[in-house]
Amino acid sequence: MEICPKCERPVKSKNAWHYCAKVDIDDLFIGRSEEMILIFDKILAEVMDWEGVNVSASKNCVIFVRNKTFLIVRPLQKVLDLKFYLPEETNTYPVFKCKPYNNKFEIHIRLNQLEDLDYSVFELVGEAYLQS
Repeated sequence: MEICPKCERPVKSKNAWHYCAKVDIDDLFIGRSEEMILIFDKILAEVMDWEGVNVSASKNCVIFVRNKTFLIVRPLQKVLDLKFYLPEETNTYPVFKCKPYNNKFEIHIRLNQLEDLDYSVFELVGEAYLQS
C-alpha cells in the first residue's frame, strides 16, 4: 500500500488511478443532519479500531481501506449509503440493494436513523473487511 504524496490517500501502487484531491471528511457532511453525522461518527469510531484501517475522503464519499477498499460511505441528501462487496449474495435486513459485480456482490445499506446502525450492519461490513 502506498500513500499518494498529493492527496495523502492510500492507493494500491504509485501509479494507481484515483481521484487525487485533498478533501476534508467534515466537508462531506456540510448541510447534512446531525443524525447523519452521529451515524457516521459511530461507524468511524468502530471501524477505526479494526487493525490496519486507513480512512480518507474523495469528492463525495469516505473510503475505508485495509489491503484494499472494503467500505465506501456516501452521505446522500437524507441517508448515509454504505457500499461494500461480499462473495455471496445477501438480501436480508439491513441490505437495501444487492447486485452482482464481477465475481462478487455489491451490497448497499442505507441508514437514516441511529437506531438503524446495529450489530447486523457491523457484521456485514466486518465480512467485507476480512475479505480485503
